[in-house]
Amino acid sequence: MTDKTTKMILCIEDEPEMIDLIRLILSRRGFEIRGANGGKEGLEIIRNEHPDLVLLDLMMPEMDGWEVYQQMKADEAAKDIPVIVVTAKAQSIDKVLGLHIAKVDDYIAKPFSPQELLASVDAVLGRKQTA
Repeated sequence: MTDKTTKMILCIEDEPEMIDLIRLILSRRGFEIRGANGGKEGLEIIRNEHPDLVLLDLMMPEMDGWEVYQQMKADEAAKDIPVIVVTAKAQSIDKVLGLHIAKVDDYIAKPFSPQELLASVDAVLGRKQTA
């Protein structure tokens, strides 16, 4: 089990390069980054390791991000884990749907800047720490 001061972030993404990029950006800030190649593997890691935060790609083969999100929210042990959607699907209607209907914690469009990712992670985890 990791030291609780180190936040574990799970990145569910079908592109290994994107996981590497996110790991590079966030590990410099002292976060522990786990990568999951797709939704099924991601859900397994969520159930076994209870990350502090999930970065979730929407457009993946086998199981898309919304399906992963719905399964997380239906799972008593996982429903309170914050989720930031990271996706190339940047149309504003998707953002509105994601944030307001599904109640994701934040939404980042690819390509994103390192500052954008860090600001989102800090904001979401900052909110979580007071809970």
